[in-house]
Amino acid sequence: AIFTRREPLCATYDIGDSDHVGEGRCITLEYPEFYLVTVYTPNAQDGLARLPYRMAWEDAFRSYLKSLDGRKPVVVCGDMNVAHQEIDLKNPKQNIHSAGFSYEERQKMTDLLMSGFVDTFRALYPDAAGRYTWWSYFRRARETNAGWRIDYFIVSERLREKIGDALIYSDVYGSDHCPVGLVLDV
Repeated sequence: AIFTRREPLCATYDIGDSDHVGEGRCITLEYPEFYLVTVYTPNAQDGLARLPYRMAWEDAFRSYLKSLDGRKPVVVCGDMNVAHQEIDLKNPKQNIHSAGFSYEERQKMTDLLMSGFVDTFRALYPDAAGRYTWWSYFRRARETNAGWRIDYFIVSERLREKIGDALIYSDVYGSDHCPVGLVLDV
């Protein structure tokens, strides 16, 4: 869901590809200045059982975002289900072939960023370690901050200079994730 104070020009669902209807839980709101896209990226699952599907979905999602970006800037928010860099999780060596930290998933995030998008948090805080958005419910992970940064705000490259701040509200409880925020001058 998206809760907004400003009524959008329109709202659409999914990513415009019939192979992925109902996957990704994607909502797009169009505003005069930009598109706002919220997404829950499909999980590759234990043993990377769903990795081939995830890779196809990633390509379709990137294509969708690029098509939107061809018309006006894009702001993407959501659980992207990938810790892009080693700095984005507590124990990278132990998780190298885990869902959310496989080479393939990380490469798809690189591909997205290289196609004209910016990870707002890393743009402002390239060396910030220990800043996570998800913690397992097991082994006191939140209490010991053994987490992963898998929730993002990603924006079109042309919005880079308009990023005011990228926030992680790790002190907000109620889920295995915490909220993320973005200050953007549009």
